[in-house]
Amino acid sequence: MAEPVQLVSDNENNPLSLPHNLEAEAAVLGALLIDNRLVDDVQRILREDHFFDPVHGRIYQAIIRMVVDKNMVANPVTLKPMFEADEELKQLGGVGYLVKITESGVALIGARDFATQIYELALLRALIGVGREMVEKAVDTSESVDPKVQIEEAEVELYKVAEAGGESGSTKTFAMAAADAVTMAQRALNSGGNVSGYTTGFSSLNHHFGGLHKSDLIILAARPGMGKTALATNIAFQTALRYNRDQEDGVEHSIGAPVAFFSLEMSADQLATRILSEQSRISSEKLRKGAISQDEFRNLARAAAELESLPFYIDDTPGLTIAALRTRARRLKRQRGISMIVVDYLQLLQGSGKANDNRVNEISEISRGLKTLAKELEVPVIALSQLSRAVEQREDKKPQLSDLRESGSIEQDADIVLFIYREDYYHGFAEPPMITETSSPEDREKRSAWELKNAEVAGQAQVIIAKQRHGATGTVTLRFDREYTRFYDIAYEDRPSGH
Repeated sequence: MAEPVQLVSDNENNPLSLPHNLEAEAAVLGALLIDNRLVDDVQRILREDHFFDPVHGRIYQAIIRMVVDKNMVANPVTLKPMFEADEELKQLGGVGYLVKITESGVALIGARDFATQIYELALLRALIGVGREMVEKAVDTSESVDPKVQIEEAEVELYKVAEAGGESGSTKTFAMAAADAVTMAQRALNSGGNVSGYTTGFSSLNHHFGGLHKSDLIILAARPGMGKTALATNIAFQTALRYNRDQEDGVEHSIGAPVAFFSLEMSADQLATRILSEQSRISSEKLRKGAISQDEFRNLARAAAELESLPFYIDDTPGLTIAALRTRARRLKRQRGISMIVVDYLQLLQGSGKANDNRVNEISEISRGLKTLAKELEVPVIALSQLSRAVEQREDKKPQLSDLRESGSIEQDADIVLFIYREDYYHGFAEPPMITETSSPEDREKRSAWELKNAEVAGQAQVIIAKQRHGATGTVTLRFDREYTRFYDIAYEDRPSGH
């Protein structure tokens, strides 16, 4: 096994050096030089900067380039030209050091264990670095210091340590980016086509933008009463449900995802009531009043039992700041593995308070914060948004990008902007009086025309794709069931939209 962690006294100001194990590092490098097949296992765990000794890091990187990039054998002979001029290696014995570390072969059997220890020691060193910086900032008591901002910054740094072993950047080689693209294409292939991201639960929406993609900010906007919370809930539920099904079926690249739902408007039990109403086919009004039959109660209990293991996490804390939401999201990502975030709704979030009471600037800060969160956690973020009252003042009530309330930065930061428009909502306000014996021919004609139009638009909802970085804009028509607050693909309206 590897030698114990070294904590060596090196000077008076720093009585203990950072944790490291040089013997383990040398043993892993020796094992890789003896048997290049171990590279596949070890490179999944280690990066060059995980090695405490910079020389060891350079040797490791040279081995990876030789074996992976050039498809050549890596041994002391092939590596010799790369290190003949390395001054730091000369202090260890020059290129003869490459031969020396292959003499033991102690790590051939436990190379993965040695690599894991090296990685964990790198995490500890990164953690010590974060801790030192936290202490240095905490002792600064000047008026310009904001402790809450320091806590937020510390949370960010700790998250980086937890997720990436202290990685300070997100630079990827083209090979890494290409591998991600191939994985995305494989997911689309396995799903039967159309879905390269996470499923929306609606075949028609998946067809238009290939599902919900990592790092994307999706704005879902509508006037009150159009069903934006219902659609967001439908999407979130179907995504979490698909994840469960794929896990049960052993699917490697699921198009489902565990979901975090930040509900700033509705309480968690109200949101749960909506979902139970959708799944049990019992109206939420009847559920609230308890006006249900024994058969309906059995359906309700069955639906609740089926949803017990659903990876759907609700945070209904009111008045969250964007900083607090990001902190909670990071924690859920780390603890629960969430891969999608829904925020209902954007205008109920608060900024940092630095916008000097300027609501436009505050909304801009919030939208940028949500986009940054999507990129940082590599998850799609669906943020619901209100629309301005300008919609109601136009004859054509269909939303436009200019209707996004309070800030043009929402449109700028978003990768996809979706609007919900239900013509039947507005058509209902124009309903003429019922026909009576005294109704005039003109009134009868108006009523007849209204009823024909009503039959045409009743239950229809248009999802307008007003902006899409990845493809074309357009309109998708869904069916909306107001009683159960549930949307359906029109082609699949007789069955749940779990696609």
